[in-house]
Amino acid sequence: MNPYQHGEVFVTEDGAETDLDLGHYERFIDENLTRVNNVTTGQVYKAVIEKERRGEYLGATVQVIPHITNEIKAHVKRVAEASHAEVCIVEVGGTVGDIESLPFLEAIRQMRADVGEENVMYAHLTLVPHLGAPDELKTKPTQHSVRELRGIGIQPDAIVCRTQTVLPMPQELKEKIALFCDVPRSAVVQNVDAPSIYGVPLNLENEGLADVAVRKLRLDRAVPHLGEWESIVNRALHPKHRVTIALVGKYVELKDAYISINEALYHAGIAHDTAVDIRRIDSEVIEEDGVETLYGAHGILVAPGFGARGVKGKLAAIQYARVQRVPYLGICYGMQIACIEFARNVCGIAEAMTTEVDETSPEPVIDFMPEQRDLEVYGGTMRLGAYSCTLVPGTLTARAYGELEISERHRHRYEFNNRYRPIFEEHGMRFAGFHNAGKTQLVEVVELPESMHPWFVGTQAHPEFKSRPNHPAPLYRDFVGAALRHSYPQPPARASEAERQTRTAHRI
Repeated sequence: MNPYQHGEVFVTEDGAETDLDLGHYERFIDENLTRVNNVTTGQVYKAVIEKERRGEYLGATVQVIPHITNEIKAHVKRVAEASHAEVCIVEVGGTVGDIESLPFLEAIRQMRADVGEENVMYAHLTLVPHLGAPDELKTKPTQHSVRELRGIGIQPDAIVCRTQTVLPMPQELKEKIALFCDVPRSAVVQNVDAPSIYGVPLNLENEGLADVAVRKLRLDRAVPHLGEWESIVNRALHPKHRVTIALVGKYVELKDAYISINEALYHAGIAHDTAVDIRRIDSEVIEEDGVETLYGAHGILVAPGFGARGVKGKLAAIQYARVQRVPYLGICYGMQIACIEFARNVCGIAEAMTTEVDETSPEPVIDFMPEQRDLEVYGGTMRLGAYSCTLVPGTLTARAYGELEISERHRHRYEFNNRYRPIFEEHGMRFAGFHNAGKTQLVEVVELPESMHPWFVGTQAHPEFKSRPNHPAPLYRDFVGAALRHSYPQPPARASEAERQTRTAHRI
């Protein structure tokens, strides 16, 4: 999945590579999702073709209706049954009228007849643009999209009006949309630009969207407990401190390419009542302009990324972080490159490299996993999903997690070459976590001891995929804490859990 087309590739617990939106859903509902929570056109067509080849359609001509739509509905029902949830939220992406989304819209149209009108609610998200010159909101795009939606047989039960202005929509505008689009006035809700994405649920709650859903689906009404969420948003919007993190990568011009890393850093900032300013730096710029681009950063994070482009810049950034004692966090490739930098500049292995960059390297500090050699199919064949890790007591990582048996998600093909462990340990590198793969120990975490560096950690995993605004990823939390100490001569004390609960209770 090309980052320039898809943005970040999000990985689920069971190893599915999905669109980044699924990551946002996990962060908002604080639940781990799986591959069944994501369905694509390719998956649907593949399943239908396989059924046809097995003779399940008894030789009938395969058509969009009913075969494609039935497969989509079956997928939705499987998710609902497996989750045992009271409400299953289904997002159909795209724009009404697009060819790509028509089979999915037809499938959800049929759902109303399949499960009963009282068990289906259609919520239509639409744009209400603001015209600057006349300073007014325009409802014509909403009227047009609803007409297109009704033209294919779907009457929305609620209309969520996306607006860029922070000003409330005038009541007469909501009444106009309700009248022209045939929905109750109370079912027209505004979704304004929010200073923090985590403020959106609070905005929608204030607009009454949940009440509309409760009435439509005939659910028991309950008062939501939003105190914790309000506390999160309040700390995100009113931080006491500020740090700058240099995010070094190869896709930095595309904001969505590192969206989970961004969010994990923000979550860590919330835990420390700290605003995290992310300075995105292209590793190729470091190659051209030098490490001066890193000056002023209180912490340096080298992001994942396949291939040789920008590796020299990442090596330079890591060397700068190590020598200048700037807190460092390496994620996946960022851990591997940190090992190469250490091998070259500390262990004296001048030709150290990864076989991902140089297949003929005489010093393959990072090398293929044995089962990754001679692959004929590359899609979905990496080390994907959650893997266990045993941490070494007394390490920075063990202190961060507060336990020795952990699990994090992965997405990679290459591993640290274990034959270099003795020389690394001889020169001070600490191996802080391992995955036991049969008789082989795979290195999961590397560190520099505090006698060598205040905070230097690299992990083969992607802990950002499991970070939540109310449960920040432990390594990101402690990395931002180290950056905070680096930025203040006398580091501010982080609020204790008891103090946070007191603040939350007070707000409730």
